[in-house]
Amino acid sequence: MAAGGANKAGWRAPVLGPAKSLELRGGTIAYHDVGSGPVIVFVHGVLVNANLWRKPVELLAPDFRCVVLDLPLGSHILPLRQDAANDPSAVANLIADALEELDLDDVTLVGNDSGGALSQMLVTTRPERVARLVLTSCDYRDNSPPRLFSYLKLLAVVPALLWLFVQPMRFRLPRRLPIAFGWVAKKPIERPAEDSYALPVNRSGDVRRDVRKFIRGFDKVTANATADRLGGFERPALIAWSAEDRVFPLADGESLARDLPDSRLELIDDAYTFSAEDNPDRLAELVGGFVRSQA
Repeated sequence: MAAGGANKAGWRAPVLGPAKSLELRGGTIAYHDVGSGPVIVFVHGVLVNANLWRKPVELLAPDFRCVVLDLPLGSHILPLRQDAANDPSAVANLIADALEELDLDDVTLVGNDSGGALSQMLVTTRPERVARLVLTSCDYRDNSPPRLFSYLKLLAVVPALLWLFVQPMRFRLPRRLPIAFGWVAKKPIERPAEDSYALPVNRSGDVRRDVRKFIRGFDKVTANATADRLGGFERPALIAWSAEDRVFPLADGESLARDLPDSRLELIDDAYTFSAEDNPDRLAELVGGFVRSQA
């Protein structure tokens, strides 16, 4: 079923194709499915959406089937039911349920930012359909949430504070502050994509409710427990870390590469956390080459 509101709002990059909806046990989510070939599933983080992956998907879709999930993390177009759970464990299960519902096997899972934390949770709890893992700059152990964005925990507890915080994000200038996109995207983000990140949480109380649930459950205890189990995921992994990341230190990428038994670390130059925005050519080259070498 099409989730047409996304395209009516002009918020979805044409390369992603029309948004579709997927009814799962935990709720209904939107997703995009383009290309054909070996399957790559993309997982974004908090306060962005499927548009984060539009540039690497354009490069990869000629050779791969790219499934791009739109998760309930604050920039989504389909709010969950009011009573739905939306803590990190619930969202990781949404991803796993989406793989099952779409009957996807031999999947390469690609995660970024808090989506990388969710990907770590998935491969340590429900890894059956995941054949390969790619982690770009992301949360890891005590840097979950990262220190720069620790203020989100307070905003998640007091709904009025979250509402007040997001109001200036209607305008472009505040979005370039370090506490917004300034330190996760090195280069300016195209207006339609940036609007799709910033405006849903601004305009919708249901979207704010969903992201508050997620942030309240996002903590260091869970991140460390997940990292302790990564040694049990023995399938190939690629750590594709942004060399200039200002939020997630390279030392975390190096530790992740040590935690995962069959992994290698590659750097992405000229990029902050959102390498998919800043250097999609290098990211697509790494992901495509990794899948081809392991297929």
